Amino acid sequence: MRLLCTADTNPPPPGHAPKQEIVDRRALEELLAADAVHQGIAALVVPLGNRELDTLVSEADGNGVVLVLDQISDPRNVGAILRSAAAFGALGVVMQDRNAPPEGGALAKAASGALETIPLVRVNNLSRALEQLATMGFWRHGLAAGEGEALSNMSLTGRVALVLGAEGDGLRPLTQRNCDSLVHLPMAPGMESLNVSATAAIALFLAFQALTAN
Repeated sequence: MRLLCTADTNPPPPGHAPKQEIVDRRALEELLAADAVHQGIAALVVPLGNRELDTLVSEADGNGVVLVLDQISDPRNVGAILRSAAAFGALGVVMQDRNAPPEGGALAKAASGALETIPLVRVNNLSRALEQLATMGFWRHGLAAGEGEALSNMSLTGRVALVLGAEGDGLRPLTQRNCDSLVHLPMAPGMESLNVSATAAIALFLAFQALTAN
């Protein structure tokens, strides 16, 4: 790891961090995303390794929840979903390699540390991943506004995969066909949907509540 600092910052004292390299502020900002918020300090680290789906699932002891994200492209939403996944004990998050954000600063900031604790599995083919989850005993619930039963009425014990689509477009037709059921979150009249990260948090809570009831 390299720790880059501008001359006007107060870097951590020696012994508590890698040796600091003093760089020009413009040079530092060229290494960061355009909307990155920093205080003149940046760490260059090795990227996190990608997990394999079968390895992730093999660690489940009977019960467990996996989140599957269908082309959710906003890094802040994905980061917030990872944070909720950590809060409610999910096994991991699965998303397609294409049409999904990288593990950059915006995602990591929204995740508030969950990026390092919740396995993030990137797959080439989401439909194939859903089929693989089915063979491993996961019941796949696709969340779609106004569709099917209320999620709170479904059995959420055992192995559960919660499948969420992008805001606006929702779940793609092929993704829906690879779900065992389509479900929704009941809402008061006048509001049709929630932000996808809020939907994920509520769905994860319901699953966590069911899995920990005994």
